Amino acid sequence: MSKSLRVLFLLTDIGFIIYWVVTFFELIPKEYLYQDYQNELLVIWNWSFFPLDILISVTGIASIYLHRQKNAKWESFALLSLTLTFCSGLQAIVFWIIKLDFDLMWWIPNLYLLLYPLFYIPSLLKPNRDR
Repeated sequence: MSKSLRVLFLLTDIGFIIYWVVTFFELIPKEYLYQDYQNELLVIWNWSFFPLDILISVTGIASIYLHRQKNAKWESFALLSLTLTFCSGLQAIVFWIIKLDFDLMWWIPNLYLLLYPLFYIPSLLKPNRDR
């Protein structure tokens, strides 16, 4: 596992855990909440990402752990984590596009989730790869 992937996993996985703790305790200042946050359907939509985001964190952290243990299964966990991360970012971006809501505060983190996995997924799919 490259150092950059390990760092991005930690940033993303710990970031998701922090985001959901902050969200659960309603610690995000009102001015930073997404548009129409008072809409119950949007709150439910946001919480629908919770299982996916936590699964991303679990698989990413497990991948780092398995890599440190020199267990080849780290690659499968890494690929799963990256794929789920891409899907999480894609779903959010598509939602914001359909809604015609272009708030950079929410677009930037979701574009990160959508794009960064694309730099690592191809190498995890190659046979006889040197990582």
